[in-house]
Amino acid sequence: MSSTGWKRAAYDGAFGTALESLRKRREEDPGFTPEDARGILRHLYVQDGNDQGGRGELQDLVMQGTIDAHERFIADWEREA
Repeated sequence: MSSTGWKRAAYDGAFGTALESLRKRREEDPGFTPEDARGILRHLYVQDGNDQGGRGELQDLVMQGTIDAHERFIADWEREA
C-alpha cells in the first residue's frame, strides 16, 4: 500500500460501514426517520468539533467518512420523497 493508500482505506472503510449501518437500520426499524438521521449527524458535527486533545489523522479520517456517509444517506433518502 502506498504511503497515502492507508488514508483512502480508512476513509472508505468508515464511509462504507456507516452507510451500510444506516441502510440496515432504515430497513429494520420502521420508526427510524430522516429527522433521526439528522439528529445523529448533528451529534457527529459536535463530536467532530470537540477535538481539543487531537484525535490524530486516522481518527479524523474515520470521523470524516462517517459524517460524509450520514450526509449522503440523508440526501439520498430525501430525494426519494
